Amino acid sequence: MTKEISPETLAAKIIVSGIHVTLTEALKEAAMSKASRLLRHNDRILRIRLDIEHDKTRSVEEEYVAKGHIEIGGPDLVASAASEDAYKSLDLLMDKLDKLVRRRHRKHVDTRKHPHLTEK
Repeated sequence: MTKEISPETLAAKIIVSGIHVTLTEALKEAAMSKASRLLRHNDRILRIRLDIEHDKTRSVEEEYVAKGHIEIGGPDLVASAASEDAYKSLDLLMDKLDKLVRRRHRKHVDTRKHPHLTEK
């Protein structure tokens, strides 16, 4: 399942934005490379939206919040993670989204392999 995805497709499917923070090229590249790994798990993903927010009103441990929204067939997958560093928040978010995508894919495959009695 390791197919190569073109950069044009990545740019169209992955949207990275910053809220109250200026996104550096390094941060944007890190987000794009981490999000591209999610596309390998499920080719039915339509779009991935990542928001990195800097909130000064939160505690120091949760100053940066990374929010992720995956548009996929069925209910969308949404997760968020907070930490004191933008890169760390992004890593935590990607772990959560990876877990959600794998769980969705596993349930989809299990349903196909074990249909209900009415589907036989």
